Amino acid sequence: MRRIIVVPAVVAAALLSAAAAPPPGSSPYSPATRVICIDVGGQTRPVLCRAPASRLDGREDICLCPVGRRVMAPVCGPGERAQPETRAFERARRSASRDGSLVGDLYNGRPMCVAPRIR
Repeated sequence: MRRIIVVPAVVAAALLSAAAAPPPGSSPYSPATRVICIDVGGQTRPVLCRAPASRLDGREDICLCPVGRRVMAPVCGPGERAQPETRAFERARRSASRDGSLVGDLYNGRPMCVAPRIR
C-alpha cells in the first residue's frame, strides 16, 4: 500500500521540477526584464544600478532613476534587436510606459525590448 502512494508522489515531483526548470541555453542570471529610465519626452536616460561584485552573479540589485521615471522593459531575446530611437518610437514608448512597464507592449508589431546588460 505504501508503494502505491510513494511512486505517484515521486513522479509528480519530478514532473513539477522539470516544468520549473529554465529553458535550455538560458542562464538563471540573465533576467527577462531590465530597469530603464524614461523622461517626459519618451527618451531614455541613464539608470544607476548596483550589482554584486561577482563574475558569476550578474543580477542587478537596486536600480534608481536620477532623472525620469523608472520603467521595467523586456530584454531582447536571441536574434532580436532593440527598436531604433526615432521620435515616433519615443512617443509610443512614453504612452506605453504610463503603467510602469513595457512588458507585452508592441511598436510596429515588434516588442519594445532593450538590449541585455553587458558585463
